[in-house]
Amino acid sequence: MGEATLAPPLRSDLGARDDVPAIATEKLTKRFGSFTALDGLDLEVRQGEVFGFLGPNGAGKSTTLRLLLGLIRPSSGSARILGTDARDVRHVHGRLAYVPGDVALWPRLTGAQCLTLFGRLHGSVDTALRDELVERFQLDTSKRARAYSKGNRQKVALVAAFATRADLILLDEPTSGLDPLMEAEFVRAVRDVASQGRTVFLSSHILGEVETLCHRVGILRAGRLIEVDDVSRLRTMHGTELDVDVDGPPPDVSHVPGVSRVDRTPEGIRVQLSGEPAPLIHALAPVNVTGLRSREASLEEIFLGYYDSDAAVDGHRDGGTGDGH
Repeated sequence: MGEATLAPPLRSDLGARDDVPAIATEKLTKRFGSFTALDGLDLEVRQGEVFGFLGPNGAGKSTTLRLLLGLIRPSSGSARILGTDARDVRHVHGRLAYVPGDVALWPRLTGAQCLTLFGRLHGSVDTALRDELVERFQLDTSKRARAYSKGNRQKVALVAAFATRADLILLDEPTSGLDPLMEAEFVRAVRDVASQGRTVFLSSHILGEVETLCHRVGILRAGRLIEVDDVSRLRTMHGTELDVDVDGPPPDVSHVPGVSRVDRTPEGIRVQLSGEPAPLIHALAPVNVTGLRSREASLEEIFLGYYDSDAAVDGHRDGGTGDGH
């Protein structure tokens, strides 16, 4: 096929510098007429991390990706990929790979031909890894692309992206159309990339997928970045649910610092707690506690909490629809 087989790169082969962010945006803004799709995005993604980018349709995720790819120009602000202005498309695209949420292929080409063409377009591909990924994703590369389902088109793009030597992989709803078994292979492939010190930027609305894979997440709402933090810290910040079983009347702990809600249960009380548990434990000391169970908030609960008010659509957005903005 005219391609050189490349061993998985060492960090020194990548030309990346640890002190340069994989992605850095400053006041990045995009307007389409009176509609503000992205409003002053300040974001830094470190090299070697798997970063989750969350938000519902219309929040500005796809617009952000199009700006990072240099497919559209910002109205104001800037974006840099591994230290290079994202508008320098030729240079930047040699350092990254991209998988959209709805992959379009050349209908008359076979899957194998599509993969070969993707490899030549990118300029570097590990063909041994690509063949391994074809097997892992159970992709029949002998079929023509026009016969592929949506899931199989996604597989072609995922195999092509993961088989490159790209320093940064941008993924926009990449598992759309994949069955659960193939989603598990996707998780494995992302972890393989991260273990090599490369960066993955995952835009998704599948919160379980993000929670499984990502070191940090950013939450986008109505074009604005409203939170960036470690997944574990977000859970801690948004509280713990405690079921306290007691022998006898349940205590009144509603006044305890950190307690935001108390509900009765058949065995005692259910407490929503944020912060340190010591004050609650002290308040429970005089009570005969027969059982204690805790559960941290899931990423889904945290995410939905940011959209649980009328503020989900901010006043700065004057209208317009569509996932692309």
